[in-house]
Amino acid sequence: MSTTTSGAGLEGVVAGESEICFIDGYEGILSYRGYNIHTLAQSATFEETIWLLWKGWLPKKDELDGLKAALFANYGLPQQVTDFLKANLKAGPMDVLRTAVSMLSLADPVEAKDMSPEANQRKATKLMSQTSSIVSSFGRLRTGQDVLAPDSSLSFAGNFLYCLTGKRPDSIMEHVFDVALILHADHELNASTFAARVTAATLSDIYSAVTSGIGALKGPLHGGANEEVIRMLLEVGTSDKAVERVHEMFAKKIKIPGFGHRVYRTDDPRATHLRRMSEELGKSTGQEDLYLMSSRVEETVKGEKKLNPNVDFYSASAYYSLGIPIDLYTSIFAVSRMSGWTAHVLEQYHNNRLIRPRAEYKGNPDGMQWIPLADR
Repeated sequence: MSTTTSGAGLEGVVAGESEICFIDGYEGILSYRGYNIHTLAQSATFEETIWLLWKGWLPKKDELDGLKAALFANYGLPQQVTDFLKANLKAGPMDVLRTAVSMLSLADPVEAKDMSPEANQRKATKLMSQTSSIVSSFGRLRTGQDVLAPDSSLSFAGNFLYCLTGKRPDSIMEHVFDVALILHADHELNASTFAARVTAATLSDIYSAVTSGIGALKGPLHGGANEEVIRMLLEVGTSDKAVERVHEMFAKKIKIPGFGHRVYRTDDPRATHLRRMSEELGKSTGQEDLYLMSSRVEETVKGEKKLNPNVDFYSASAYYSLGIPIDLYTSIFAVSRMSGWTAHVLEQYHNNRLIRPRAEYKGNPDGMQWIPLADR
């Protein structure tokens, strides 16, 4: 049996077929179901994007209204999940999220085992709403605040900000966060999505599949770069010092967080919108210095290392301007990416084949002679 040699990390290897997301890293193209990310960022809402990822077409008004109603109806968390959040207020947000999402299956004992397309669609809807509720509820409980019920007049994005901060976002904040959720919704077979699909391919349940995705996202080489970015900006404090820090990192050959990408060889198309939104939010919230520092860092890194910012770089200052605690940044990534994870899991179930790649063996040749214990 012949095998195909692959590069480290499966770089460049096509591992499956999908109709959900297209990326051209050389042309800087990202599209969901054929809709370019620039078109979606300019025209769509996150709820429309969820439907598009799940179904393959833009929703009609009644379909969109039905999705919004279903999302709103499922925000409430099972009591055992709320109790778990209250009992683990000192734990890391991603550890809490991973465990709480897994617990959702225990609160859904009948439907969790139902693998019909209809049941899996209902569970996907629950996961969208309840992942948002887990993150916002944990954010409030750990600071001694009460959990808030969502407001039916707000969008998915607006409700997350409201349920986290206790303040109804203004139109700029709500719009910016809505676009940020769209930009993070899916990105083909990244590590977390691939992990979710591998689990789904065994015909394990959707809760297990997305828990695998969360576990992969938790790793610092996947999620979390925007946390490093904002901590660096806040530590240096000024644009000049930010440039000095970049040069120090260059000299020590330390990777600048938020720059470069495994797939893109040109501008990350998502960064285009986050750059603009970081500036817009900075001006409206009095945090423009963060944008200006970010801009100087980008200018320096691009000028000296020819590296472009990725989706994480400007999302750092945008999230900070929205009043989101820094250690929740990766959890928010998961709130958005749940739309993509569930879309891929549903697609995997629809046309399933167990994912079982081969490895190129590099160890000792077969036929090693056994050495008795006394002679080793």
